[in-house]
Amino acid sequence: MDESQGFTTSQRAGLEGRSVDQDRTLAAIHELEAALGEAAPRREQPWRDRVVEALAVLDEATAQEYQNAEEPDSLLSDIKRTQPRLRTRVRGVRAEYRQLRDSIAGIRQELEEPSEPTDFGDLRQRLAWVVTALHHQRARESDLIYDAYFEAFNTELNEE
Repeated sequence: MDESQGFTTSQRAGLEGRSVDQDRTLAAIHELEAALGEAAPRREQPWRDRVVEALAVLDEATAQEYQNAEEPDSLLSDIKRTQPRLRTRVRGVRAEYRQLRDSIAGIRQELEEPSEPTDFGDLRQRLAWVVTALHHQRARESDLIYDAYFEAFNTELNEE
């Protein structure tokens, strides 16, 4: 990050791409929350189908977001490359995201191939944890980007 010029074209594209990814993921989270909030008793199969569908959308959105964040020209890659002090935090954000992706895939597979009746309360609780963890991961990433910007330019991000 060049302190004299603000964000580069590549960095601006990274911010814009991150915003698009996060908007898509947030929409998928809302869809999952709506599906989980529907009545389940005596509607087990339609409820499960709706949750599986919403979880598939979330799975795809987070897969795309994760893939984009791993690209060599991504904002996280730029921070890792240009700000050695923040490399460990970048690795932490990426590791947390991988764990969340694994959780989403595991729950999705469990629902698509049920071996026993679904415990709706337990499933809602587990998916609520995933959603909370996604929000937490997003906040950690935002803090990291803000810290990187402030360190590079010694100014508030909203002034850029």
